Amino acid sequence: MSKDSLSVPLPAQPVRRKVPLSKPLRHPRYRRLWTANLVSNLGTWIQTFASAWLIASLSHSASVTTLVQTASYVPIFLFALFAGVVADAVDRPKFLFFCNLFMALCACTLAGLVITGHVTAAPVLVLTFCLGTGSAFMWPAWQASMSALVEPDELEAAATLNNLSYNVAAILGPALGGVLFNLVGPGALFLANALSFIGLLAVYRAWWRERLPTTAKPTPFLESMKAGLSCAFGCSRYRHILFNVCTVFFATIAFAGLLPVFVRDVLRMNSSTFGMLMGSLGAGAVIAAFLLPGLRARFDRTRLLSAALLVYGAMLITLSFARSLAVLVPMIVLAGMAWSATVSTLNAAAQSSFPPHIRARTLSIYLFVMAAGYTAGSLVWGRMADHFGVRFAFAVAGSCVIVNAIALATGKREKPL
Repeated sequence: MSKDSLSVPLPAQPVRRKVPLSKPLRHPRYRRLWTANLVSNLGTWIQTFASAWLIASLSHSASVTTLVQTASYVPIFLFALFAGVVADAVDRPKFLFFCNLFMALCACTLAGLVITGHVTAAPVLVLTFCLGTGSAFMWPAWQASMSALVEPDELEAAATLNNLSYNVAAILGPALGGVLFNLVGPGALFLANALSFIGLLAVYRAWWRERLPTTAKPTPFLESMKAGLSCAFGCSRYRHILFNVCTVFFATIAFAGLLPVFVRDVLRMNSSTFGMLMGSLGAGAVIAAFLLPGLRARFDRTRLLSAALLVYGAMLITLSFARSLAVLVPMIVLAGMAWSATVSTLNAAAQSSFPPHIRARTLSIYLFVMAAGYTAGSLVWGRMADHFGVRFAFAVAGSCVIVNAIALATGKREKPL
């Protein structure tokens, strides 16, 4: 394989005909993985809810509460580049099996600590970090595997379906968590997350056993990482994507990081309200999944992304002054629609930028930059909320999102997404 074959990205995708949302599901293996991943996502969202509300219950500091998000994304920042090289070098189904097994064991350990009464903020954050480490190694391999199971013109539909799976779980998980947290306790919710990995483990195990062993000679680690970095940062279009990923996720993490504190201290409501507001974002994202194919056929990625960011920024600013659920819930639903458009657009742009043989490495750089934005944002907004209040932090974060949207909409058109 020549150096040139690695360094030339795929061309930017033009606006094209509408691809039905269900089309990727015609591929049997993609369909099985998508279904198992839906169940796993449900467990992840139950875990996310339970961890955030448990930490908010144990500590009154916004900075400590936002550490749940920090602990989730710091491992991706630390390990994503290494994970991308590994994902391009190993048998992906086998690798994904063991990543998910590790995460299931971490969830079991967390459940055991809570159920036996040995719970403080520290072990919850440590095990959240361990789960984030599993995700850091899993995501490059998972995204590269899923995108390889569909046709090139189905990538955006597949990205939307993956986001739909995530957001259906984002409705059900917090809703279930809000009802069950006080009834059965967080330990049972953590155990539910551990059990949710069973389907994925079965699918990866079957896929792994069906694959023929490879005899290809692996590329040395440093050479492989250098090639991935050279591809990603040598492409001006991909650098543009990465810049948007970092700035967007830096500002938008304010919602997930500060929502427990906002519900507890501003609305003065309980875990059920927290679950309802989290679920409202997921509900909007699910609605958007059915609207996005038509919107993508009419608008290019840059216009769609800038419009979505305007809506999301407006939602964060609304949180800074509104206290009525009659105002907040519809606004968060709209923001969920915008969030679905944002994530699937950026993800599809990244996945379609490079050929399959280097895709996991370039996607790992995407995840690294995303995690850098999330990690920095969760620390900044937590500190700001401690010093100036949650509502002020939401207002500043929303303003950052809107500035990003305006800059994207008025930027140079020779750098399309």
